[in-house]
Amino acid sequence: MMTALLRTALTGFLLASIPATAAFANDPSSTSISGNYLAGRSAAKLRDNDQAASYLADALKADAGNPVLTEKIFLLELAEGNIPRAEAYAAEVLKFNSQQRMARIVLGVKDFKGRHYAEARKNFEQSAYTPVGELTSWLLTAWAYAGEGEFNAALKTLDRLDSNESFANFKTFHEALIADYLGNSLRAEGAYKKAYEAAPSSLRIVEAYGSFLGRHGRAPEAQSLYRAFLQNDSNPLIEAALAASLKGEAPKPFIGTPAEGAAEALFSLATSMTDDQSIDVALLYTQLGISLGADEDVMYTLLGDTFEDMKRYDKALAAYQKVPASSPLRVNADMEEAVCLQHLDRKDEALAKLKAIVTADPKNYDAIVTLGNLYRANSDFANAAASYDQAIALIDTPAQGHWRIYYYDGISHERLNQWDEAEKQFRKALALAPNESSVLNYLGYSMIEKKINLPEALDMVKKAVELKPNDGYITDSLGWAYFQLGDYDQAVTYCEQAVELLPADPTIAEHLGDAYWRVGRTLEAKFQWQHAKDNQPAPEDLKRIEDKIKNGLPPPEQPVTPAQNAAPKTNG
Repeated sequence: MMTALLRTALTGFLLASIPATAAFANDPSSTSISGNYLAGRSAAKLRDNDQAASYLADALKADAGNPVLTEKIFLLELAEGNIPRAEAYAAEVLKFNSQQRMARIVLGVKDFKGRHYAEARKNFEQSAYTPVGELTSWLLTAWAYAGEGEFNAALKTLDRLDSNESFANFKTFHEALIADYLGNSLRAEGAYKKAYEAAPSSLRIVEAYGSFLGRHGRAPEAQSLYRAFLQNDSNPLIEAALAASLKGEAPKPFIGTPAEGAAEALFSLATSMTDDQSIDVALLYTQLGISLGADEDVMYTLLGDTFEDMKRYDKALAAYQKVPASSPLRVNADMEEAVCLQHLDRKDEALAKLKAIVTADPKNYDAIVTLGNLYRANSDFANAAASYDQAIALIDTPAQGHWRIYYYDGISHERLNQWDEAEKQFRKALALAPNESSVLNYLGYSMIEKKINLPEALDMVKKAVELKPNDGYITDSLGWAYFQLGDYDQAVTYCEQAVELLPADPTIAEHLGDAYWRVGRTLEAKFQWQHAKDNQPAPEDLKRIEDKIKNGLPPPEQPVTPAQNAAPKTNG
């Protein structure tokens, strides 16, 4: 259901997420109108929405009724989940901008929660411009009709989504949900089948269709549906549904109230907005969905995931902590909490939390892999390799999706100088995913470093570059491979491209400097080494770079201690 249109639409509600260079908390100007405004902008750029809202509210006190400030505060309060305050600001926003989409949606949801469905529809209809505005409006409007038991009016509203073919799965799924909620089993089954055929890997479609089948005396069919899903993807919600069905437990309706239906609409929309351009809007929809009080474990998990994607790990941690202990998603939330703690530099707590999960369930593959990832992030490669090896032992038949664990295991063994084991794991990863650029890059680069299987190794790195021509790290690997092989002209070509792609990376700049030196472009070489020094290299690299700036490189036949001794950089 995720399309480029849905990922890029409805952006621009929040302040642009441009990196900020200074905080204003200690600036004397922060006590002035402009100071509070600038401080609010700075905080918003960092997506510190609660701080931004506080600064801008202070600015608004000194400039009451300012429409720009009012609208920004409204959006920031909504992003923080301060729904009553957001509702109050939304009413103010509409006084000077009656077509502000999110203000209309917020007030429509407020009416919806109060079961004032006709008033809710009026607000939703006035937000129905731009494609995703229309999608949001007509889904919520259909549920407002469902709240009044008006099945035909709900279906007629969903028909308005036919104007955009990318909305087809949204329409079909919510037609099924509304028909199911209102007791039209024949119409519900037809729509569920159609939705499932279009998206058999959709978690929510499988959950809802399985619930429908189970409630209509067709538990074996529901179980088949769950098993088919689990063949390709482990998921605690589906695992719990399957276990309950096998015990003979009757499932509850997937949607029990109109509010739950509206929340599901917002959930559907939020999960379709995953890139950096639209994630701010996904956050707004998620907070509104939570305010409807439906499926709190799912919604708080989505909220945590959204904050995590925004690198707001403190907020993500708080969201995951709200997932109920009784939920099948609780263990997943614990794992995500550990990841957040790692990012917050609370590494001991992160490891302790994951160790506790693994101790409680030694066969929890995802927890063991996550524990290995944390060890690897902490450069504890021995424990990382042990964890990955433990997880690999749980795999009966490796599938394509398992390439990543063999790759990570290979990295860990390579960093422990256990090359034979590392190469074996890299080749297993490559057998599962022959076109995975990160594996091709790491294995090829490592073999070039060790001067083994050089033709194969160079071909691997070339293929990685073909697969990801805009990846600066991989392009640098090819340049450095040519440097290692003594083809300095080619090294210059690819290292220059890598620097263009990643101009602030000190290792790549150092590589280009080395290549320049070998082709006699010594002034440019020293410039690149100085650039590498200025970009805060690792302490162990700084001394080497400073020596190059002072003395250049020794002749090729003499031993060198260059940056190539480090492991190839990756995005994984």
